[in-house]
Amino acid sequence: MTVAVFDHEGPWTEEEYLALGETSQRVELFDGSLHVTPAPTPRHQRISRKLGNILEAAAEAVGLELLEAVNVRLRPGRIPIPDLVLIRPVNLDDPYIEAADVRLVCEIISPGNAATDNVLEMHYYASAGIEWYLLVEQSTGGLRLYQRHGCHYVEHQAAGRGAVLELNAPVKAKVRPEDLVP
Repeated sequence: MTVAVFDHEGPWTEEEYLALGETSQRVELFDGSLHVTPAPTPRHQRISRKLGNILEAAAEAVGLELLEAVNVRLRPGRIPIPDLVLIRPVNLDDPYIEAADVRLVCEIISPGNAATDNVLEMHYYASAGIEWYLLVEQSTGGLRLYQRHGCHYVEHQAAGRGAVLELNAPVKAKVRPEDLVP
């Protein structure tokens, strides 16, 4: 992948991006530019697994599916890789999930990508019509659930240590920050 990335001239097309195939880094496409981040930390992955375990049973109960770190096509040329998504049933062999199939997107805020998750991707997800956005603070497990209003998100609920985030849509689940970060 390194040679293909560094020898590339001009904006990246969606086809060129998808031709990169699977990589050990998280490579996202934003309007012709690649955004590359290293593999997540063990803390990040633990939070993702714990939260995924909580949300998976709730998703299955209402006919949804939980997936981790998949390409989500927000529009042509804009493909981020969220930490977790709840989706309606789709063809699992497609190279990406269409935004219209995503019911909730979750990002775990890492110190190196806080601005991307809090501003850039949040705006992109809302503009693509994804109804629910869940942010998890990696250091504390603090949770913020947002609901889309027009082309932006409004905080719907938040929970810090000692509190419980109760999701009622798109799934019914209770998440305690202590269950994610001891």
